[in-house]
Amino acid sequence: MSSDLSFVEYVCDQMQLAGTVRFRKMFGEFAIYCDEKVVALVCDDQLFVRPTQAGRSFLGNPVEASPYIGAQPHLLIDSLGDRDWLSQLIRLTARDLPEPKPKRRKSR
Repeated sequence: MSSDLSFVEYVCDQMQLAGTVRFRKMFGEFAIYCDEKVVALVCDDQLFVRPTQAGRSFLGNPVEASPYIGAQPHLLIDSLGDRDWLSQLIRLTARDLPEPKPKRRKSR
């Protein structure tokens, strides 16, 4: 089952205070970017945040689950109503993730 676009838009709106947030459809589901880093996935209308030490510390006792079969566990977030709280989690997660690798240019 794929995620509903309106749910993804709502989640991204709730984390707008974290930085430049956008989403992209990938493999029938969605990847969420903050400042050009993939910070979360939305699968089956659930938010899965990439695990970082800062994110785990912020959550205290996080629930971890795989967003899809074969995926590494992510932090499963079910509390989406507090925009400040969610933005802080995403900001901390983005800060701890490495910079994205530069895209290679296609040679002609």
